[in-house]
Amino acid sequence: MESNNHWILKYVLLMILCVKSLSADDATLEDVISKSSRVHRNFTALSEFRTINRRVLPDCSASSPNLKLMVNVSSSNSSLSDDEFITVTVSGVSRPSHGDWVAMISPSNSNVNTCLHSELYYVQTGDIAKLPLLCHYPVKAQFMSNDPNYLNCKSKACSGSIKFHVINIRTDIEFVFFTGGFLTPCFVGRSKPLTFSNPKRPLYGHLSSTDSTSTSMRLTWVSGDNQPQQVQYANGKSATSVITTFSPDDMCSSALLPSPAKDFGWHDPGYIHSAVMTGLTPSTTFNYTYGSDSVGWSEQMKFLTPPAGGSDELRFITYSDMGKTPLDDSQEHYIQPGALSVISAIDEEVKSENVDSVFHIGDISYATGFLAEWDFFLSLINPVASRVSYMTAIGNHERDYVNSGSVYITPDSGGECGVAYETYFPMPTSAKDKPWYSIEQASVHFTVISTEHDWSQNSEQYAWMKKDMASVNRQKTPWLIFMGHRPMYTSDHSSADKNFVAAVEPLLLANKVDLVLFGHVHNYERTCSVYQNQCKAMPKKDSKGVDTYDHKNYSAPVHVVVGNAGFTLDQFPSSVDNWSLIRISEFGYLRAHATRNDLSLELVTADTKEVKDSFHITK
Repeated sequence: MESNNHWILKYVLLMILCVKSLSADDATLEDVISKSSRVHRNFTALSEFRTINRRVLPDCSASSPNLKLMVNVSSSNSSLSDDEFITVTVSGVSRPSHGDWVAMISPSNSNVNTCLHSELYYVQTGDIAKLPLLCHYPVKAQFMSNDPNYLNCKSKACSGSIKFHVINIRTDIEFVFFTGGFLTPCFVGRSKPLTFSNPKRPLYGHLSSTDSTSTSMRLTWVSGDNQPQQVQYANGKSATSVITTFSPDDMCSSALLPSPAKDFGWHDPGYIHSAVMTGLTPSTTFNYTYGSDSVGWSEQMKFLTPPAGGSDELRFITYSDMGKTPLDDSQEHYIQPGALSVISAIDEEVKSENVDSVFHIGDISYATGFLAEWDFFLSLINPVASRVSYMTAIGNHERDYVNSGSVYITPDSGGECGVAYETYFPMPTSAKDKPWYSIEQASVHFTVISTEHDWSQNSEQYAWMKKDMASVNRQKTPWLIFMGHRPMYTSDHSSADKNFVAAVEPLLLANKVDLVLFGHVHNYERTCSVYQNQCKAMPKKDSKGVDTYDHKNYSAPVHVVVGNAGFTLDQFPSSVDNWSLIRISEFGYLRAHATRNDLSLELVTADTKEVKDSFHITK
């Protein structure tokens, strides 16, 4: 055990290194130390599992010399399918313990002997210890106590079985048995490596709009194949994919402190294919499949094109801060407990054919440098994103990192710096790392910005925002909706940047923005018609008792925070500002229906499908 003086010395050294990564204008040593707890809390989510890479790894295999790990898979040749639940059985355990657990490791050749042997390389996760557990972070893990009979065993050779949900992440996997819990892990045994039956399978296709005509749609998917593939659609048409990928060299890092994305969180993303389907008709359903004869084809699916800009009616869903929830009882590096219920509820909406498009405005997967988690997120949203346009905005957990050009100097992206996000979700932007765009669907003009890139009055993004909103033809698209990640108005005052508000809010008023949608804070909150912290108008109740904002007599935008789609919910303070009208801390999403004269919105809770808030904006 290290002395307190040694630990303090290392901590101070860490802080000095962090300061060296910042410019002199950005931070002082005192600033970094005072903020480190808050920053690391956000990054580690206070999870013991997230610290296992920094644990010394003794060998306890002698404690159970007859131990075996058997994996039961669905195929006859012991290879893994693209999506299945497998049973891992551990037998020959001499003394079952509450601290016994099994990790799913990929790739299976991970080994502690090739890891970086400097403890300072791992301090970005907020934990300081001697050596990493494994070079590649376990994708997921479960305690053997998930088998209710395991701890009750009284024999000399005990066994237990647990189930893992496994999807095709292309690289082979193994299951490793540890004792000692996550804080003091000790290696006992491992399974044989398992391979996927088709690592090159085209998977996780998701759609996005390319422009406001809705006559073309982009399909993006993942495969282990680096050769061009096709999407075949509309009964005879086809488009060939453009292939991209990224490597550890594309990830951001500090010279002295390698990021998770560049080091122990890295997982090969395979190849990301993207093809644009043209010659489509707006508001129309088409069949499609994607892949190739050499690696296989996806199942035949259907998608709906959104209504063209300038038409009358649009139904869309929007939310933020989703991430993913495991489908098994595993622990993962970052779990968003509400994600599964929210995406399942949205899936039901899409199946009912009452949804034209989806807008996910920041904090997309929460992979934060642990790249295998992008695959799990893409798998989770696939039932929705494969059927309707899935539009996104960038958030802090996709973009922010020290010395990377982001406005906010935090390690929130884990070193991804927007590279993974922009590769998986190509939006109709002007260039790489300029993730702002606008698009029109029916009677709505959407202006989508990046709160993580420079928005100051002399910036490129500010000039674009100003020009984009000023150019909106309100006869064609009477509704102007402004979207981004970090909010201007939230009862969590620490999450609202006064500089951002001062720079951008006047543009919203000048261009008569109707509705402003943000996330970042993990709850739902709706304001009055607000400007400069003052209510300029209050909604009135219609004949059904629903709040209605009169924008025939425009006074100011309505702001709504929709950060309640998955991440652990934030509660509200006991005292709030008078501009805050509705506050709800439940998992859900915002459902919208726009006609030329009415914009109707409802907060739907995921578990019960109950409408907890509803309001109209009329013209």
